[in-house]
Amino acid sequence: MELITFKIILVLALFLLSLTVAAYSTWAERKVAAVMQDRIGPNKAGPFGLLQPLADGGKFFFKEDFTPDNAERFLFVIGPSIVMFLSLLTGAVIPWGSTINIAGESFDLQVANIDIGVLYILGLASVSVYGMMLGGWASNNKYSLIGAIRASSQMISYELAMGLALLAIIMMSGSLDLKVIVEQQTHGKLWGIVPEVSGINWNIFYQPFAFLIFLIAALAETNRHPFDLPECESELVTGYSTEYSSMKLGLYMFGEYVNMFISNALIAVLFFGGYNYPGIDWVAENWGENVAGVFSIVSFLIKVFFGIFLFMWIRWTIPRFRYDQLMHLGWKKLIPFGLINLLITGAIILLFNN
Repeated sequence: MELITFKIILVLALFLLSLTVAAYSTWAERKVAAVMQDRIGPNKAGPFGLLQPLADGGKFFFKEDFTPDNAERFLFVIGPSIVMFLSLLTGAVIPWGSTINIAGESFDLQVANIDIGVLYILGLASVSVYGMMLGGWASNNKYSLIGAIRASSQMISYELAMGLALLAIIMMSGSLDLKVIVEQQTHGKLWGIVPEVSGINWNIFYQPFAFLIFLIAALAETNRHPFDLPECESELVTGYSTEYSSMKLGLYMFGEYVNMFISNALIAVLFFGGYNYPGIDWVAENWGENVAGVFSIVSFLIKVFFGIFLFMWIRWTIPRFRYDQLMHLGWKKLIPFGLINLLITGAIILLFNN
């Protein structure tokens, strides 16, 4: 019963965290853009504009909810719901921290510790494109349909490269369990020569090319600039979401920001040691399991927020690609590089095992 109660609390906390991060990512996005363009950014709603996300949410709720006459109404409604629902589900298998001790019993800070966590996330990410595809098709608008087709072809292309980058990590860890992947980055000498310090044996030092491929693919999977061709304003108005208004449009926008949050959480797990930090074992031994657990949550969120800042930095720095350049990069560059990296990884693992 205690485990079930803890899991329910964890689910609610994760739900609130995801929505809060998604809401304030819109504020942070505008602040980052303002700094890069020498502007002020949001500063009217509350101190430093911190209440701007609440004002935006109220606007979405009270705007007129318009549905085109010739739209497929059921699919028109279900499209954004699928995107938001699946975005929230993906966080269930992410290990957000080490452990917390309550009444003498240790609890993992992970909603569902399944041994195929990587496949779970890839599966949900693959299905989420149906939300965009259904929304674009159900709108009965040619610009929306083109945006939906772009979204589906883009995700298919970059999921292949993302899968190849993931395979390199899976080959190194020998597991699809995200918790195991994180724990393997806790101990060990870096490159076999650096004196061991718990919490810094990160995969980024062994798989820099896989990280670069995964980062580019994650940008494309979340439709972030310079890969925002499905929503390209200069060509398609706003793409698959052109006919949407009120909270239906808000669900698409929130889904995108939740996806960005979860994508950076996955990047932190796979390449930056997850919740690990230098000296995590020492903190647990000397200051207790709960202090180490709280520090692990803070460490994990710092890595995630830095990744979100990087996504925003890229958006306001790099110009948008043409669609043929987008597909060329995915099929002719990232996939071959991913295969070469996979081959080299396999050869090195075989050499060290022998």
